[in-house]
Amino acid sequence: MTYLTNPELYTANPDRYKGNMQYRRSGKSGLLLPAISLGLWHNFGGIDSYENGRAMLRRAFDLGITHFDLANNYGPPPGSAESMFGQIMRTDFAPYRDEMIISSKAGYYMWEGPYGEWGSKKYLTASLDQSLKRMNLDYVDIFYSHRPDPNTPMEETIGALDSFVRQGKALYIGISSYSAEQTAEAVKIAKDLGTPILIHQPSYSMFERWIEGGLQNVLDENGIGSIAFCPLAQGLLTNKYIQDVPEDSRAAKNTGFLQKDRITDEVRAQIRALNDVASERGQSLAQMALAWVLRGERVTSALIGASKVIQIEENVKALDNLDFSEEELAKIEAILASEAK
Repeated sequence: MTYLTNPELYTANPDRYKGNMQYRRSGKSGLLLPAISLGLWHNFGGIDSYENGRAMLRRAFDLGITHFDLANNYGPPPGSAESMFGQIMRTDFAPYRDEMIISSKAGYYMWEGPYGEWGSKKYLTASLDQSLKRMNLDYVDIFYSHRPDPNTPMEETIGALDSFVRQGKALYIGISSYSAEQTAEAVKIAKDLGTPILIHQPSYSMFERWIEGGLQNVLDENGIGSIAFCPLAQGLLTNKYIQDVPEDSRAAKNTGFLQKDRITDEVRAQIRALNDVASERGQSLAQMALAWVLRGERVTSALIGASKVIQIEENVKALDNLDFSEEELAKIEAILASEAK
């Protein structure tokens, strides 16, 4: 990635809090998150255009998106998304740090040897220190355990998160992709330590509904917020794949989670039917998919990705209509229940 050597001075939109962005309380905490947050999982790494990434971050903030979500391994190469964001913090966002919620995570493979992944205190501590350096930050607002570790005692993983808050390296702690049972265990440990878990980050979309099988109830019972990643199912819940697989799309690549063989005739029929419902609502399919995730306010924020500024602009417009009639919800359920997945 080539950084700009003489970046144009950035001044944030003075009306960024006067638009349609909503801010929702994360569980029973004092923290408000934007209903739409921006994730840097894809398109902000060392192989991507710095200028494009910078333009997306600027536009997101100008639209009232105050939450930017990262992880140690985002790129590629791993770490490069945080480095890119750190450059933006220096050149553009430094005056606005106190208006931002910046999160990072650790849990997946990051470096060689026995201490480069999972949930040990050794790995989590080293990872957070590296992330802070890459992002030019003194602290992150939220630090997550990125995935549960089947071999490290939960007390060690959650204890490490607690220590980061006590050291001033993180303001809040979260967990990602923990099951309902694992979440309940983590919540109890964290409460006993005195640093409650603020938020859970699960995958959730019309095509991925596992959190409805118990996790949402655990979060509600304990006053914990949630932020849904992949609310557009890696792009499936957009109009991109209604006819075919575009050559420049994510599904056309040999790498990544969304592969071409996932888009069967049955799935494409579902997408078309859902798109018809969205059109009747005056929304794009992506906008309806985001609205569906945010319906009823059980989800605090929907975490979007983007490769172009216009995608961020269009996704934020989902907030213009978050209400569903019983008839619309019934139509969507019928479509999702059809031969599918």
